[in-house]
Amino acid sequence: MKHEYTPIVFILSTLFFDCIPVYTTAMKRTAETARPSGPDSMRSKAYLHIQRKIATGELSAGGALSELALAKELGSSRTPIREAIGQLVAEGFLEQTPNRGAVVIQLTRQDILELYELREALEVYAVGKAAREPLRAWELERLQGLADEILALKAEMEKSRADALDPKQMHRLMSCDLGFHTLLMRMAGNARILKVVNETRLLIRIFAIRRTGHRAIELDQIHRQHREILQAVADRQPERAMQLISDHIQVSRRERLDAFDHWDGENSLRRTALEFFDLPLIAESR
Repeated sequence: MKHEYTPIVFILSTLFFDCIPVYTTAMKRTAETARPSGPDSMRSKAYLHIQRKIATGELSAGGALSELALAKELGSSRTPIREAIGQLVAEGFLEQTPNRGAVVIQLTRQDILELYELREALEVYAVGKAAREPLRAWELERLQGLADEILALKAEMEKSRADALDPKQMHRLMSCDLGFHTLLMRMAGNARILKVVNETRLLIRIFAIRRTGHRAIELDQIHRQHREILQAVADRQPERAMQLISDHIQVSRRERLDAFDHWDGENSLRRTALEFFDLPLIAESR
């Protein structure tokens, strides 16, 4: 079966429309142009439908897909669903299992580590390149807005007297963080680096451990790091910008790996207990 490339920006649009309204129309237009007409249109529609479900977390890591349910949702036969699933398997988003059919892939600890190493190598280079060029007024304003949205989230959290962000606020935080980094990558003027970095970040966000709500101290840290990176880029200090973005990514990597280790430890204890009492092990997604 012939696989066509669907722009990764369509998936990313589901994650940061909230914080980059100016990009919304353009991204939706990109998504529409990615959909072919004719015999392949239903397969493309199914592909994008499943892709969106994965990107938004409706289909979580380890979750199985039902061809019948998806066909009913789209009002189609199972053939285009099966073809779309085959394409997503080929692209690494899904995997075929003997007993459960197609399931959303589950990253290992090594996968997470390698993705972060790739992201750091490319993003550090791209930020250094962006910092060698003058920052345009609209870019500065947009980046400042995305960085300061984190403080707005913190204010909302404190006003409600919550200890951490709720799931909806976490989605907004992820959107703004993704928007900030994506705009920096765009400023480097290398579309291939942008594509790889965005795909890497997407895999990490969707298939790694889902974070619990951030607390005030963590929001302050992220905001400070973003503002420092922005200042270095604005001041055209590439070496400082590269060091700051490297430190920022390494903090995120440690958080992800710590979360994975915590989950893995708890899951190991759970498996041991079930085996001890000779109980069936029910698959659990991360």
